[in-house]
Amino acid sequence: MKYFSTRDKSTAFSFSEAVLSGLAPDGGLFLPECIPSFKDSLAELEKLSLHNRIARIISPFTEDEIPFDVLHSMMEDVFNFPITTKTFDENYSVLELFHGPTLAFKDFGARFLARMLSRFARKQSKKCVILVATSGDTGSAVANAFYNIPGIEVIILYPSGKVSLNQEKQLTTFDKNIIAFEVDGVFDDCQRLVKAAFLDKSLTEKYFLTSANSINIARLLPQSIYYVEAYLSLYKKYKSIGFTVPSGNLGNLSAGLLARGFLGLETRFTAALNSNNMFEDFLSSGSAVTRPSVETLSNAMDVGNPSNLERITALFPKLEDLKKIITSYHFSDIETAESVKEFYSSYQYIIDPHTAVGYLGAKAARSENPGIHQVILSTAHPSKFPDVIEKSLAIIPETPERLAKVLNKEKKSTLVGKDFDSFKEALLNNI
Repeated sequence: MKYFSTRDKSTAFSFSEAVLSGLAPDGGLFLPECIPSFKDSLAELEKLSLHNRIARIISPFTEDEIPFDVLHSMMEDVFNFPITTKTFDENYSVLELFHGPTLAFKDFGARFLARMLSRFARKQSKKCVILVATSGDTGSAVANAFYNIPGIEVIILYPSGKVSLNQEKQLTTFDKNIIAFEVDGVFDDCQRLVKAAFLDKSLTEKYFLTSANSINIARLLPQSIYYVEAYLSLYKKYKSIGFTVPSGNLGNLSAGLLARGFLGLETRFTAALNSNNMFEDFLSSGSAVTRPSVETLSNAMDVGNPSNLERITALFPKLEDLKKIITSYHFSDIETAESVKEFYSSYQYIIDPHTAVGYLGAKAARSENPGIHQVILSTAHPSKFPDVIEKSLAIIPETPERLAKVLNKEKKSTLVGKDFDSFKEALLNNI
């Protein structure tokens, strides 16, 4: 399997080159040359154990460089927590993606990427430095996945005051090879600084820089797996299945499109957005107009310039084809809080604000296509947002032990400006 930039298909790259680079040399994002289909072997896939099934699906992307038995062993290590689909009625299921170590769906991609980078980075002569911008959950998942891995340092950039207190504790209580930069700006500033660093010759000559954001192809491949698992658990019961994806940087949605290719289905997607609705406007107009991000209750989705839109448009260059597959709606914070209440009232089940946006999107999708059973991706555990839950339900969600143990730890972060020179100076002083 070869990989190409979304901006130039004339140069092929290996899997390891794509993973190590993060971004393509021309600034584009990597995509595989093809998406293998398992449509005719669903029954065979169902009979396999979870880790055999995962390795079978991912192996076409990695087989040139990673033997199947090695990949299988890696998948046993990465996917060591459950992928749970809970069906509430004929209308809705919730795909629980928060059973990993940091209680967010980002654990799947971060853990996979950590195993891949630790394998491939051994051949580099320069120190490997991972730069990751986070709007909430990515940073903690990456930090946990890469903590104490020899030869790799991780720099996390997060927007000051724009993540929940629990999320910030998860980001800033590591030591050793994990360093947190608190950026005086918004997520888009963090993402811009990361991209600028990759283009800075003095930094790239000194360090081997790569990314752990969803711009890295190794983040998307494992995230596609839980779509497959959800589908296999439901397709015999429901004739039509759709996925509603709480969306920000559009990485999770891109992974869903890969899974759609695996399954060879006509599956539809709903991109559920908060007030940062650039993607909805793009589907309506065809114009990708970026704008400053807006702070919301669903902070991990506060993205005004989603990187993975470039991947989505590379997969579906014609807007009319994309609109046949993806519908998008956006919702306010008031609607989000009411959605938390409504879901709890209906099902006695607590959802976090991102999942609440997903529920609103699923309802909107069902109003247009009532025959489709909607699978809502629940991307984070509600305990990461206790203030929102308490205000909506007068209930404080139970805090899992793996989160509780970091809440009393000391915050360790370096405050930096949103200009590149300030960031670069801090970077050089801390590595």
